Amino acid sequence: MSYEKLKLEFLANAEKKAFVVLMQNLKISMSEAQKLIDKKRLFCEGKLVEKKNENLKGLVELVIYKNNPRGVEIVFENEDFAVLEKPSGVLSHPNGRHCEYSLCDEIWHLWGEKACVVHRLDKETSGLILVAKNKNSQTELKKMFEKRRVQKEYLAMIEGCCAEEFQVDLATSLTKNYDDVKTRMQICVDGKRTVSEFKRLKFYPKLDASLVLCKPLTGRQHQLRLHLFHMKHKILGEPLYGLKKTQIEQILDKKISERARIELTGAKRLMLHSYRLNFTYKKSHFDIFSRFKFENV
Repeated sequence: MSYEKLKLEFLANAEKKAFVVLMQNLKISMSEAQKLIDKKRLFCEGKLVEKKNENLKGLVELVIYKNNPRGVEIVFENEDFAVLEKPSGVLSHPNGRHCEYSLCDEIWHLWGEKACVVHRLDKETSGLILVAKNKNSQTELKKMFEKRRVQKEYLAMIEGCCAEEFQVDLATSLTKNYDDVKTRMQICVDGKRTVSEFKRLKFYPKLDASLVLCKPLTGRQHQLRLHLFHMKHKILGEPLYGLKKTQIEQILDKKISERARIELTGAKRLMLHSYRLNFTYKKSHFDIFSRFKFENV
């Protein structure tokens, strides 16, 4: 997402709380100022301001985002929400002032900044993503996800020939190894329970790979990716699990060629796709499918 910086300059001895700085200079309410800080858009002397009551002095910068839409497929739309096809390699939400593009460029261009994604997909995961168009639908749809009233299905291309059907029920948490990649998850006894169901749809002998339908019954970070890796059927293109830290950093920092990544992981991208969303909203049933096929990648 492209952005502009609104520079607010203050004298070194004129310390003011972060939310007060925004209120006075932008003529906005306290709640609006606090939201901007929560969204990690405020910087003082080049450092991110994370506390609303933090005293600021020196050069203060506020990141103002400008939409830079590139086009996105709308699978379904009504007055309260829409379902989009997120491409692989696109962030669901901007991750800081250096983010050049995210799905929010499309969402805010189409429906304004009150619209937002209800759930998130990993950057390399493609497929259906639900977008709330207003505050009321956002509150209701997020509550539905939290209460697991939205059934999600994914397609994945995985290594080897797996069992026709299997379930994984394990506890997971963020890695506790501080030298590891911070976003990587791990299987552990004291983590949160994660449950997934898998069904093999087709085996490709020449590729030694299987097309699998994945159903996450819980909604934890990297759940499907970690479960399949644990079952010795890593998703093709997997950039985190089963690799050394140096290899992961090369992929994430885009310091590896497409050919080298294919040789290392089996694909040029993570072969995981959000395929189906099934839920009831305001007494109406919605069962939405993606038209995506891995054969076209």
